[in-house]
Amino acid sequence: MSSQNSFFIPESAIVIVAHPDDPEFSCGGTMARWAKAGTRICYVLCTSGDVGIAEPNMTREKAAQIREEEQRQAAKITGVKETVFLGEPDGMLQPTMELRKKIVREIRRFRPEVVVTGDPTRVWSGNSYINHPDHRAASIAALDATFPAAGQPNLFEELAKEGLQAHKPRKVYVTSWEQADLFVNIEETIDIKVAALRAHKSQMKDWDPEPRIKEWASTRGEGKEMAYAETFRVITLVSDEQWEKTNGRVLPLEE
Repeated sequence: MSSQNSFFIPESAIVIVAHPDDPEFSCGGTMARWAKAGTRICYVLCTSGDVGIAEPNMTREKAAQIREEEQRQAAKITGVKETVFLGEPDGMLQPTMELRKKIVREIRRFRPEVVVTGDPTRVWSGNSYINHPDHRAASIAALDATFPAAGQPNLFEELAKEGLQAHKPRKVYVTSWEQADLFVNIEETIDIKVAALRAHKSQMKDWDPEPRIKEWASTRGEGKEMAYAETFRVITLVSDEQWEKTNGRVLPLEE
């Protein structure tokens, strides 16, 4: 699956992150490729980024409205049909049992083949970046919800009363740099990734994301015969054979 000549296309995928613009920065090029290939995709945002606009007279309520709309526009550009906001407090996110249950609800409702989230162990990168604590909290909550919680029928039994049955996703894609084992070629969708980022006007302001985004993506593609790449660590929770037996479909590849 990690071959640079083949590209895994899931039937469905759910991206679980902390803030608006996190999907675009982390995996927007891959999501655009999947969307073009027909994958059903849902973005789940733990917060609405309500403390992310530092301007005079800006309230959290107004900021949340602005950033939610920006995220919906970015998702539309990418080809993502559904965006869910869980309403957790921006800047104070914690991987609580309440948050885990909220995420389990979305996984059981959407029933994704693949879950995409961040790396909770990433604290810093180089000498100039400390990973936001909300990013780490969202990633921990997402992984704990994905496995084993979402697939355990006797956990959160009240969700079954809502008609939401247990569901174990097939794979987890963790956005990763140092420990990546999958390099996704996003040459054909890098411009979509940049356009989606530009939809976050409250965050981009006068900064043009294109040069830096292309620089980062080209660095990740080095040595892989890719002009631009996004990188992941992939965990397979259900084997191809078991998934085919349960779901009646084989591993789809685009050559």
